[in-house]
Amino acid sequence: MKAIADYIHGKGLKAGIYTDAGRDGCGYYFPTGRPAAPGSGSEGHYEQDLEQFQRWGFDFVKVDWCGGDAEGLDPETTYRAISAANQRATARTGRSLLLSMCSWGKGNPWNWGPGTAPMWRTSTDIIYWGQTASLPPVLSNFDQAQHPVSQHTGYVNDPDMLTIGMPGLTDAQGRTEMGLWAISGAPLLAGNNVATMSTATAATLKSPEVVVVNQDARGLQGVKVAEDTTGLQVYGRVLSGSGRRAVLLLNRTASAAPITVRWTDLGLTAGAARVRDAWAATDLGSPTTGYTRTVPAGGSALLTVTGTETTSATYEAEAAGNTRAGSAAVEPCAGCSGGSKVGRIGGGGANTLRFNGISSAATGLSVASIVYTNGGTTPLTATLTVNGQTPTTIVLPPTGSSTTAGTVSALVSLRKGTTNTITVANPSARTADLDAVELSPLPGTNGREVVGAQSGRCLDVDRGTITNGTRLQLWDCAGGTNQTWVPNARKQLVVYGTKCLDAFDNGTANGTEVVIWDCNGQTNQQWNANADGTITGVQSGLCLDAYGNGTANGSRIVLWTCGGGANQRWSLT
Repeated sequence: MKAIADYIHGKGLKAGIYTDAGRDGCGYYFPTGRPAAPGSGSEGHYEQDLEQFQRWGFDFVKVDWCGGDAEGLDPETTYRAISAANQRATARTGRSLLLSMCSWGKGNPWNWGPGTAPMWRTSTDIIYWGQTASLPPVLSNFDQAQHPVSQHTGYVNDPDMLTIGMPGLTDAQGRTEMGLWAISGAPLLAGNNVATMSTATAATLKSPEVVVVNQDARGLQGVKVAEDTTGLQVYGRVLSGSGRRAVLLLNRTASAAPITVRWTDLGLTAGAARVRDAWAATDLGSPTTGYTRTVPAGGSALLTVTGTETTSATYEAEAAGNTRAGSAAVEPCAGCSGGSKVGRIGGGGANTLRFNGISSAATGLSVASIVYTNGGTTPLTATLTVNGQTPTTIVLPPTGSSTTAGTVSALVSLRKGTTNTITVANPSARTADLDAVELSPLPGTNGREVVGAQSGRCLDVDRGTITNGTRLQLWDCAGGTNQTWVPNARKQLVVYGTKCLDAFDNGTANGTEVVIWDCNGQTNQQWNANADGTITGVQSGLCLDAYGNGTANGSRIVLWTCGGGANQRWSLT
């Protein structure tokens, strides 16, 4: 095995290997009709196996979930144990082994993946044994990988390998797939036979400006910023540098149609912005408010746009209203503008800097640019929490000295108003100094919180789950993506960009569960927001209802005959 790894390295490539979280790997279970391969997983031998992979010289390991799933293991607990075993093995071998977690999205890995592994699968396989490639699973896997607050420098959502060049996918569909992976910053894992690929496939996989978009150092995920007409979608990605964006125009309909991207949706000001076709590597002019392109049915266009950023807001560490906990020190920052104060996190205590009173004009996403120093030689990690939402781990790479400032970015989901709070904590023995957090809104992501009049709590999808049929509940309002509902002209309330508020199974009776489901245009996904504060189903005529006058976290949301109660009144904030 070492000879194989050495041979791969001799070709200028990295070497990858594969195992399973359970006792038996996928070869034991699939495909049927083949001899089984018992004992091919790593359960009970995580540290032993990972150390051996490292000593052989491998750089990458995918840990699958066939055995883990069959045995009913808990994904979060299991993969955290594998991650810890990998770190212990590295401490002995001195070699790093990049961990790719593959629970197929089970256990909501976007909630705990950052800090556990650099990448995590968000969905099932994009193609199964015996199938040919096609566009619908490509789109499905792309949709399931939309978790923008989890993806930032060093951590990425993984929608599975590319199927470009595999039988069944046309060259045009392959370019659409590559554009989807580029706009979302997804890992580029070629699934085709690289020894026999066509010239067109090679050109798609190696298109220079498309790969540059995918590999942008800022590491943020692209997000949907507009869908004026069903199926005609605009995705925008914030790139490194000022005023730089990538834009994907995606036509999911059966007919060619014009799609428009507006600069204001991207967080850019109205005014001349340079537009470039990433595939053709040609400039397309400098329109002042947006750009329109006719996109073929099932096709896409990938653009880069360079314009002017809208006004941002900066919150200084330890400025008025901001606090620190633990033993966090405060000291002058020679590398910061105006010699402003910085907050130090780390140094052996569970130290936290808290930025209070953060203002947002609407409920939606903003880019948080965190200015810091790390004078060490290795990256530090810190925990970023917004309004008590599920925390995420961010990486603070070395900056060269304790007086040289660096910047990392993350997408954060804020509530409308002036009461947002961001905390940054680092419990390690080493310190990092934070100067400020700069926030720049992405108006195309703006939505509403749906707040119960009786409870004061928000319409919520539990733990950011994306599974069709997940029922809605009440929960403390925090402004997360799982509480941000985008109303549109089609009378839908959309969450995560692709899931609609839905009366389950077209139910019209009292007690019908209210769930999320892929938006499909049916009337059980259409709602009227009425002047009396009720929200009624177009199909049923029934009211959105906190069941049993529930006001506690976790209270069920159902349909019920409108009765004028406060548990049936809502505000869209």
